[in-house]
Amino acid sequence: MNAIMPDDLSPEEQQELESIRRRKQELLQDIQRLKDEIAEVTNEIESLGLTEERKSMQRNKQMAIGRKKFNMDPTKGIHFLTESSLLKNTSEDIAQFLYKGEGLNKTAIGDYLGERDEFNIKVLHAFLELHEFTDLNLVQALRQFLWSFRLPGEAQKIDRMMEAFAQRYCHCNPGVFQSTGV
Repeated sequence: MNAIMPDDLSPEEQQELESIRRRKQELLQDIQRLKDEIAEVTNEIESLGLTEERKSMQRNKQMAIGRKKFNMDPTKGIHFLTESSLLKNTSEDIAQFLYKGEGLNKTAIGDYLGERDEFNIKVLHAFLELHEFTDLNLVQALRQFLWSFRLPGEAQKIDRMMEAFAQRYCHCNPGVFQSTGV
């Protein structure tokens, strides 16, 4: 730090000036250290953002694969989505997925909901819970329900679905019918 010292300063002033120059140098070094730390943290934040973006893109890609699998074979599609942790393996979560129906084949939704398996029946009931039939006449409610999927061709599946619909409709509109049966 051999800076030029003005001639007109007393020894105490020269010492003070030297001290100020040293402190200035220390502060400049501190400032540079802080700039370096900020640059490092900024880079980490940017790379984290890219990682999150990549995760999101990967999740969307996996979801698209799951939808395609569902449209080809509903049971395998749901299995893929739950195994990939894209859906929770709960009747409510799967029902919500089917209810949204984004990119799903309505015939595949109907086939899945009509299955006799106990879990599928729970999904069917959870799916119906997502429909609000209160103050709708029977035809309006049936239209709303049938708009969300296509009825399967198998009579037993249709019967299960219509029975579940009747229970939900009567629950939403108590007193309209004596019972859910025909």
